[in-house]
Amino acid sequence: MTNDNHDQGDAIDGAELLDDVAATITRYVILPNTSALIAVVLWVAATHAVPAWNCAPRLVIRAPERRCGKSRLLDMVEGMSHRPLMTVNASPSAVYRSIGVAPSDPPTLLIDEADTIFGPKAGDNEDLRGLLNAGHQRGRPALRYDAGSRSVEKIATFAMAALAGIGAMPDTIEDRAAVIRMRRRGPFEKVAPYRVGRDGPELDELRQRLNQWLTGHVKALRNATPDMPLEDRAADTWEPMIAIADLAGGQWPRAARKAALALTSDRDAGDEASIPTRLLADCRTAFQDADALPTQILLDRLRSDPEGPWASMGAAGLTAMRMGNLLRDFEIRSVTTRFPTGQAKGYHRNDFADAWSRYCPEPKPAVEEAVPAVPASTSQVSPEEASASGTAQAVPANQASLTLTCENEAGTAGTPWGPRPVPPLAEDGESQPARETA
Repeated sequence: MTNDNHDQGDAIDGAELLDDVAATITRYVILPNTSALIAVVLWVAATHAVPAWNCAPRLVIRAPERRCGKSRLLDMVEGMSHRPLMTVNASPSAVYRSIGVAPSDPPTLLIDEADTIFGPKAGDNEDLRGLLNAGHQRGRPALRYDAGSRSVEKIATFAMAALAGIGAMPDTIEDRAAVIRMRRRGPFEKVAPYRVGRDGPELDELRQRLNQWLTGHVKALRNATPDMPLEDRAADTWEPMIAIADLAGGQWPRAARKAALALTSDRDAGDEASIPTRLLADCRTAFQDADALPTQILLDRLRSDPEGPWASMGAAGLTAMRMGNLLRDFEIRSVTTRFPTGQAKGYHRNDFADAWSRYCPEPKPAVEEAVPAVPASTSQVSPEEASASGTAQAVPANQASLTLTCENEAGTAGTPWGPRPVPPLAEDGESQPARETA
């Protein structure tokens, strides 16, 4: 990094720049809530500092049906990301080569219509899924044998990647992603039409400003240790985005942490668990207040749940043998026990306790109560490496209720990031009012 880049990065107010990015996105797209908007803005910014990251978070943009704005949001991401590489389909070998050309400065992979690659009728595509999973963490190359040179070739996989499509992506990808759940616009939600030739230069100007700001702070971001509200893989995924927020300062540090908690909670609550984990959770419900249950009674209670999969699992529903096999991986086994009705095989509540706490814990407190306080001072960027305008700053007490909030409001229409007026004509030619600012 040159001193010129460093000086130019210092001259940019990071918080103001992120506000401009958010305002531009909300001009053309209505996201489901402010948490989703914050995640998209920070993810786009993170693509400009890839050399600083140990993990490259994925961005998943999914919708239940067509015409929910997912492709338009991907247009915004493409217009402002670092070295975007857009495709609607790609072979694993093509993706490998695209990344391997410049592994120190990889492209940002953008995959639209991802449901045609990973959907229920698209096959498994295990090679591409493996590439996207491996590329989440630095230092996980693919190995290929080159018969011509009789040598093993290491192919880089580390790169930022965003996927847009209908329905859920594979669990292994969403587990490494900030997941944005788009929805169709309501009758009173208006956006401006986006045209690449006319509106693209504005996005490109923001791309250049983001690159100028963040390339001057790569060293500081590489050494950053932000306080994380999450753990394990979720923390790995969100750390780059929260580090960006801390670097920007203003209200972004707190807003980023609230968004991380909100979107992670949405994923935990909304996605179906695996069959073994679902069985664990349903057994907890079936036990009720009992300390032990005969196997047959436990099976009867599971199969009587009209919303559970157990009655339709095989011709006779879930069997004692199948249940035993599923629970054995959690070190839970049936034992012969004396019940009031006589001696029988059964299960004890205590044998489930450890697995329940690890794989399907009770719901956490509300997100609003769980957000950690942002430190009064941070060490993200040293005074020698950044000016006050670019360093992380605490949120003053008197600004706690200003623009950056992450409640699950109806959408981003009318958010504080809408200072630019909507053009007078919509795509259908009818007049539309300009969006009011908060």
